[in-house]
Amino acid sequence: MHAVFKTDKGKIREANEDFGGVFFNEDDQLLAVVADGMGGHQAGDVASRLAVEQMKGYWESTRVFTDVKELEVWLETVVKEVNDVLKDHAQNNEECKGMGTTLIAAAVLNNEIVVAHIGDSRLYHVTKETIEQKTTDHSFVNELVLQGHITKEEAESHPRKNVLTRALGTEEEVNVDTLSYEWQNDSCCLLCTDGLTNKLPDEDILHIVNRSMSNEEKVDQLLEEANQRGGEDNITVALISLESGDQTWT
Repeated sequence: MHAVFKTDKGKIREANEDFGGVFFNEDDQLLAVVADGMGGHQAGDVASRLAVEQMKGYWESTRVFTDVKELEVWLETVVKEVNDVLKDHAQNNEECKGMGTTLIAAAVLNNEIVVAHIGDSRLYHVTKETIEQKTTDHSFVNELVLQGHITKEEAESHPRKNVLTRALGTEEEVNVDTLSYEWQNDSCCLLCTDGLTNKLPDEDILHIVNRSMSNEEKVDQLLEEANQRGGEDNITVALISLESGDQTWT
């Protein structure tokens, strides 16, 4: 097993409102987290950092997980607790009023990926031939696509593309999506913010992830390509691969 996390502020913005990391619990089970502080809101960088640090703290102090459903419930519960932390912080700090963030967290349990997410940061399952978005964007434009009002192609240039329908820290109660799936050797799990997906279509991500280079070089290439195509937003990527025949952490 090999995991790489990197974030870049892009070419335009002065600050990086993305945050994330790869963390391990007491039995070296892995949790990757990516968060995108909401642009246009106050203290988006505070929201994303606080959310990830809370997830990190919860994960590093957990017992060992052996059951996928138990882990799904744990992730959903913890994300809701993180929402409470963000709301309390905003209420007690005037400069943080209205802050919010997306969040996607993916844990590895044996040969399964267990995911909790809210917002439009994404998780992809990538093989040598295919790339599949496993998460559903919680956005106004995606709701229009799901309802058949616009096409996916029209969504790419929609003026309200970045309007979220769900985010952490913006509501008293949050609805968290969870899912799990089995992966195979020679496949990858990729988490990212929309600073990547707004610039690289799925087929370009697939092409880069399948190049003959290290995972760190692949992540560097994804960030570089997003910057070369404008880099208007912060860009964050976490790439997790299960090496063929290798069940150990490297």
